[in-house]
Amino acid sequence: MNSILHLKGRFESRKNDRSSFSVSTLPKGKKVSSLHLYRLQEQLSIIYKYWKKDSRIGGALVSVYYNRIVPKSSRLKKLLSDGSKKPTDSICGVKFEQNEAGNPCKHIFTHYISLKVIDDSITYLGQVAEIIEHQYAGEITSEDTESISKNGMSQLVNMKKTPFLDIVFDAMNVERFGIEQITGDIRRESIVTIYKTNIETKKLLLQFGIDISDNQILDQTTLHLFPDEIRKLQIAAPYLIAMNVTDFTEIAKETFQRRDHKKKPLIPAPAQEPIIGVIDTHFNSKVYFQEWVEYHNMLDSNIELSDEDYYHGTEVSAIIVDGPRGNPRLDDGCGRFRVRHFGVARQRGFSSFEILRMIRFIVASNTDIQVWNLSLGSKEEIRENFISPVAAELDRIQNEYDVIFVVAGTNKASQEKTKKIGSPADSLNSLVVNAVNFQNKPASYTRIGPVLSFFYKPDLSYYGGDGTSFTEKIATCRDDLGVFYVSGTSFAAPWIARKLAYLIHIMGMSREVAKALLIDAAAGWANNDDVYQIGYGVVPTRIEDIINTPDDEIRFILTGATKEYETYNYNLPIPVIEGHHPFFARATLVYFPVCDRQQGVDYTSTEMDMKFGRLYMKDGKPAIKDIQKNRQGEEGGNIFEKEARNIYRKWDNVKHISEIITSHPRPRKAYEQGIWGISIKTKERVEKRTKDESLPFGVVVTLKEMNGNNRYDEFVKLCMMRGWIVNKFEIENQLKYYIKAQEELHLE
Repeated sequence: MNSILHLKGRFESRKNDRSSFSVSTLPKGKKVSSLHLYRLQEQLSIIYKYWKKDSRIGGALVSVYYNRIVPKSSRLKKLLSDGSKKPTDSICGVKFEQNEAGNPCKHIFTHYISLKVIDDSITYLGQVAEIIEHQYAGEITSEDTESISKNGMSQLVNMKKTPFLDIVFDAMNVERFGIEQITGDIRRESIVTIYKTNIETKKLLLQFGIDISDNQILDQTTLHLFPDEIRKLQIAAPYLIAMNVTDFTEIAKETFQRRDHKKKPLIPAPAQEPIIGVIDTHFNSKVYFQEWVEYHNMLDSNIELSDEDYYHGTEVSAIIVDGPRGNPRLDDGCGRFRVRHFGVARQRGFSSFEILRMIRFIVASNTDIQVWNLSLGSKEEIRENFISPVAAELDRIQNEYDVIFVVAGTNKASQEKTKKIGSPADSLNSLVVNAVNFQNKPASYTRIGPVLSFFYKPDLSYYGGDGTSFTEKIATCRDDLGVFYVSGTSFAAPWIARKLAYLIHIMGMSREVAKALLIDAAAGWANNDDVYQIGYGVVPTRIEDIINTPDDEIRFILTGATKEYETYNYNLPIPVIEGHHPFFARATLVYFPVCDRQQGVDYTSTEMDMKFGRLYMKDGKPAIKDIQKNRQGEEGGNIFEKEARNIYRKWDNVKHISEIITSHPRPRKAYEQGIWGISIKTKERVEKRTKDESLPFGVVVTLKEMNGNNRYDEFVKLCMMRGWIVNKFEIENQLKYYIKAQEELHLE
């Protein structure tokens, strides 16, 4: 077995050398008619009159219905712009429109703007429509816009070419304008998100006869409303509701339980083992491992708890502390872990709004914990066009703090058919875990992704128990009466939390690398067609099978942080045999971006586009022959946004690329002395990060020798010759370092 390597070297960075200013022209073969512009003008005129009568929100909400899923470069350039501000600055909501098959096909952007901005856009549309009608016989073509770009506008036209072409370009992409409204009768207590306006929240709601207390407000746009308050809002201002979810969440229970009376097993006293945080129902201090768990009841002391309020949380903590004792086939080699357990819910259910308040306080007050297990989940399905409030809060916390959540993928009842995962398993920065049986098939209670019609969730799967016999279930403990056998994603997640904590605390890896390593190990070389059920795959049981690789493989990690447009290294020496590289390759990239729930389906604010492969010279400049043939960002490499998302996972915070192993492999020709390169190009939807802010990333690369040879030592020597600092992750050495680091020094 070969140990995983950490290559420490310098990543270079560069700004985007493409000019940010470009004149808009129509793509070849495209046309825009004056009739279409007049229709858009009429729609904005109707919207203007509507908001002229209703001034309660201090502006106007206007929804732009595009004719497809559009990239950032195809959003409005001139229409709905406010002076020097870009139209994208006023976006306060983004949705997908579904086709008849239920698949996302078009973008809907909602803007909060002033009436003057609408009036200006009405004027622009009329001017451009008139020019097209009289100068271009009612229809302007791509050839016409190309000519205007080169030669300028006709002297007979009193308009500059840049705004003219921008409006033509906008009109080509926009199908219509309108006012988006939430329909349907909301009858239950809910968490409601309203569109962001310039008016303070309580003052805004008072205009619609709704008087709420401060403890009903999470932030400027997220509110906890009761049925009568929601009805008032729906009647008076349906346009103000961006999204809503039912507040009371019923816990999706495990599918089967059976008690087996046995004597208490013995467990040594805890020492300096890593601590994993658990946020769940409550903990029963009568269990045999109670010394290993520090328990905090986060509910009001006046709330009376029943026996069943302790079951689920205790079972989860039992697996984290001492799971292998009752499940020898799942002995992962990670040892035992201490737990800091926070009881935040009762078995009958909980208020998502209260959980929102508690989670941030808990994490902020326990900064020594990096890995958190959250096995609570909703029975309700996630929504198509927005992230759940709890998931969004988890994503914000993980971006702000150096922590990672392991979240259970939630369960469905045996009689239910296909069902989407429930909140908070739609958290993108979290590591979301679904369950499989011991034959590596999706468990009978498995629910499915994707999230926001695009993002891969769950991330991976592990054994959560299934079937009717004890041997098919997970053994755990809930009280002092013996072993209990359970099934559910709630009991798959803690096993992954153990592995993640081991990689971070014992092996000293960053959370980005640890998450990438687990996903990479789960994916392996298989081509998984069931990604919405089991994620990238099933994680190997033994920790050494994750940290080590077979003799014919080389696995190494790279870490860095992006500041500029491109972060790259063109200095990876891959062994060359007779002028060729006899390797299959795969790579996994992970980062924790800022996420904005207000942006709806455009949820992640940062895109990292990774290319990895052989280095060669193109037009006198070094370029990467990517193993996935990714041409995004290259000259002439433009593709449709929908393809970029589906094929290259654009805007996803996990990128996994892999070559397919074939029965008759052909080594790749070596270029440029056998050097490979890695490039990460970073794009922002909205320019929120400052120049001084960087976003860390972790990359795991695996190379498999096509002929079964061990090239490990040769690779290490080549890397050292090229200036890399090479560290080996060897379990025994890392354990020694960890134990030494935990020793307390007593100064005399």
